Amino acid sequence: MYRFAPSPTGDMHIGNLRVALFNYICARQAKEPYLVRIEDTDKARNIEGKDREILEILSAFGIAWDQLAYQSENLKFHRQLATKLLMEKKAFACFCTPETLETKREAAKAAKTAYRYDGTCRYLSDEEVLNNESPFVVRIKKPAEDICFTDLIKGELRFAPDDIDDFVIMRVDKTPTYNFACAVDDMMYDISTVIRGEDHVSNTPKQILIHRYLGYDREIRYAHLPIILNETGKKMSKRDDASSVKWLLEEGFLPSAITNYLILIGNKTPVEIFTLEEAISWFDLKNISKAPAKFDIDKLRQLNREHIRMTESRLLSTLIGYSSEEIGELAKLYTEEGSTLKEIKAKIDKIFADKRCDDFPEEFEKLKNIAKNAPYFKEFNDFKSYLTKESGLKGKALFKPLRVLLTGAQGGPNLSDLYPYIRNYLGEIIK
Repeated sequence: MYRFAPSPTGDMHIGNLRVALFNYICARQAKEPYLVRIEDTDKARNIEGKDREILEILSAFGIAWDQLAYQSENLKFHRQLATKLLMEKKAFACFCTPETLETKREAAKAAKTAYRYDGTCRYLSDEEVLNNESPFVVRIKKPAEDICFTDLIKGELRFAPDDIDDFVIMRVDKTPTYNFACAVDDMMYDISTVIRGEDHVSNTPKQILIHRYLGYDREIRYAHLPIILNETGKKMSKRDDASSVKWLLEEGFLPSAITNYLILIGNKTPVEIFTLEEAISWFDLKNISKAPAKFDIDKLRQLNREHIRMTESRLLSTLIGYSSEEIGELAKLYTEEGSTLKEIKAKIDKIFADKRCDDFPEEFEKLKNIAKNAPYFKEFNDFKSYLTKESGLKGKALFKPLRVLLTGAQGGPNLSDLYPYIRNYLGEIIK
């Protein structure tokens, strides 16, 4: 089983969506189930409704899950297994106060050395533990040897015991930390492969240690995806609008185009323009670059124009707030003028809005009155000839107000190209 394990603590980041997509593709290729596990154990940071928003976004991108789980529902298992580790002396109760630990961290910082837990509570006797009524966390004992694993993207990775340390697995309130809950749940759901961002690389040896101490001997494969950089070459953060999937959708980028882009960057693909279903037929994690991928909004815009042109016309019309196939075709024509649904909708809304022409106000009003009463013409040239004859206008005095009359704009696609898609709506356009 493959899994996507988001936290409901904020907007979905494009890096998270990339992880969701890659896990979904690999699950489909391997014919294994796909689990969405909402990691909601950090109650203080959870945001109401973000879990539903995550699921809605996944659905919008065509990512279907076979199983949905909430991590908080497994709390009793987390506690039982932490108790097991305590009883087997693979973990210990730590009574060190946050203030004491912070003092030691500051001392390490002043000495310019990496802070490591000094083992103060590691060797307390059972009697000392039982007689101590102070609050405590549970720490797992660091391994005696290096922990190694082969990353499907990064290759062989090795971590020394001090890299792993005696880390906390249960907080004072007896809720699990990220690493413990994640490791236990991956065991419970029989996860075969974990694909996630490279910011989790240091967590992997900790989770492997938990599996070993709990006697879980099934090998889990790991792949850590390089981070996505912003346009200035820094790690994308919440301050970058384009890092939010919700923002990209609201701006009018199609899910299919965003999918195309996130699979394309930092990857060797046989073609540049493709759908999710097509990518499933050839995707290979081995082709993912080890280097960070740089986010290029202009490249995404280019892909979005292509996917707008690929969209079925009636559906495209609906996406921009209309209902006819002709308006969908008109929207595709406007991909020369705009690259997002939002930009194209603004162009088409102008066609149906009230208009004025400041350069040729009298000519505009004259043309409008004539056009209102004009018979139906199938061809633009016949329509133009009628207006020319009835108005006596020519040159700029004809074409400038005519363009504003039909499109609400000074420039844009050729009127002869536009006309076949608007001729049936002239009564709504000219008013």
